Parts: sequence; C-alpha cells; structure tokens
Amino acid sequence: ASKDVLNEVERNLHDALGVCRNIFLNPKLLPGGGATEMMLSQHLLEKAKSIEGLQQLPYKAVAYALEIIPKTLAQNCGADVVRIITELRAKHAEGGSYFGIDGNLGKITDMKEGNIWEPVLVKSQVIKSAIEASAMLLRIDDIVSGIKKKGQQASKMQPNAENDQETV
Repeated sequence: ASKDVLNEVERNLHDALGVCRNIFLNPKLLPGGGATEMMLSQHLLEKAKSIEGLQQLPYKAVAYALEIIPKTLAQNCGADVVRIITELRAKHAEGGSYFGIDGNLGKITDMKEGNIWEPVLVKSQVIKSAIEASAMLLRIDDIVSGIKKKGQQASKMQPNAENDQETV
C-alpha cells in the first residue's frame, strides 16, 4: 500500500508543479466553478439572437455545449442540476459574470468572493481542444456521408442483373 501512496503523492506533486508552470507562463486567472463557461455561453446566445436563419445554430450549439461544465459540477456535488443551472443562467443574465458553482457546498457563489480561480492557459487549451475535436468529428462525418453518397450513386448507375435477363 505504501507504493500506491507514493505514486499518488508523485502524481499530486506533478499536478501542482504543472499548475505553477502555467501560472508562470501566463499569470492571468479566470473565475472557476463554471462561471467562465456560463459567461461565454451567455454571450454566444446573445450573438445568436442577432443572426438569422441556420447561421445561428452553431452559436447555440457551442453555447449549450459550454454549459456542460457547470452542469457536471452541479451533478458531482449532488445539487439539483436543473434548478442550479436555471439560477446560474439568471445570475449571468443580470450581469453577474463571476457567479459559478462552489463544488464543496453545491451552491451558486461569487467566485471572486470564494477565491475560486482557474489559469487562463488551462481554460484556453481546454476550449481549443474541444473545438479541434468537434471539427475532427465533423470532418469524419463528412467523409463517411460522402462515402455513403458515392456508394448509393454507384448502385443506382449499375444495371440490375435480374431485370436484364430474358425470360424464356
């Protein structure tokens, strides 16, 4: 068991050093607890309202996807997810961009007052990775749907062997 404890301590120390490195590389912080994601979601939904037609759908999709972080935080701390997210949306709609979910209490709190912060470097990398993964999935989907379309067109162009045979 002591070997497992040492491995866990090593992982925690490695994580702590990584956080220190991130702070030294870019010493800027953002509010934690899903506050940043809710603020971005709110801004994207506002932008979507100013766009007509199908062009607003990507904005809405990304906005709702960003809300997964606060939803997961609420779920992990045992809170009523629907109620908490509704309250959090209302707080952000009123201009409270620092409000997020305190994972220890399961309540909405001001992240500035709770002193809950996340490094900008980590948050920007998470968002970049999520966008890259989404773009890759869309490219794969385009390739797969293109293969299906080619297969359907090829089968339409080939004559049906049963209809070509003469009946005796």
